[in-house]
Amino acid sequence: MEVVASRDGFRKAMSAERAAGARLGLVPTMGALHEGHMSLLRAAVSGCDVVVATIFVNPLQFSSREDLARYPSNLERDLEMAQAAGVKLVFAPSLGEMYPRGEPETRVEPGPLGERLEGASRPGHFAGVATVVTKLLSLSGGCRAFFGEKDFQQLAIVRNLVEDLDLDAEIVGCPTVREPDGLACSSRNQRLAPDDRPAATVVFKALDAARASVAAGERRSTEVERTMAAVVAAEPRARLDYAVVVDPVTFESPVLLAGELRLLIATDIGPVRLIDNLGVET
Repeated sequence: MEVVASRDGFRKAMSAERAAGARLGLVPTMGALHEGHMSLLRAAVSGCDVVVATIFVNPLQFSSREDLARYPSNLERDLEMAQAAGVKLVFAPSLGEMYPRGEPETRVEPGPLGERLEGASRPGHFAGVATVVTKLLSLSGGCRAFFGEKDFQQLAIVRNLVEDLDLDAEIVGCPTVREPDGLACSSRNQRLAPDDRPAATVVFKALDAARASVAAGERRSTEVERTMAAVVAAEPRARLDYAVVVDPVTFESPVLLAGELRLLIATDIGPVRLIDNLGVET
């Protein structure tokens, strides 16, 4: 497995693989790899000739320096995991290499979707995501890029920007990977205090209760959302930000549920923000 740290080296390596006829799979990450990332890498390995991972903690998508500083980092372990998954190339640039002039003056605005839900709670977050993803896809060139459905709103924004900006990439969404107790795999889970870890299961419990409500015939979105909120309210260590039912494409909340829908939730457990989602169908 080759590791490159320069933008030029990454671009040349990708071009060389394409010239050799390889179908490229790209898995962008911020490191702190876990089973969710591994599932993306395995999906890429099964569907592509050459798999490339990027490891870069993007400061543009953090709301505070403190949150950025707390993000876990272990490059040596990440590289070992990437190699074990069958990755051929890792692009691991420094901050100065990725943004040589400091924070970029030009940013990619994600549009109205980027200002709702997670975007409303974390202003500028999705502009940071859209900017770095656009930069990575531009450097990569034609590829299949794999993203997890756990960050469902992010996945939708990435799909929008690829279509709107005519980027040469096929975006592949992959199912959320969960721990045995239902908690969605996330790098942020490492920051949960021992006493907060059991409480974090309330996030999936709320989604599961809402799914059961829909399966039982509830069609009022307000009642389904109330079900999620009530489950979270019963956990004293949890603070609910939002719990909504939306159309998976428009992200609008219907009055009455019909067709394919997505349950979205964001909850703080201690100092750690956890987001999750679940698809339902009526």
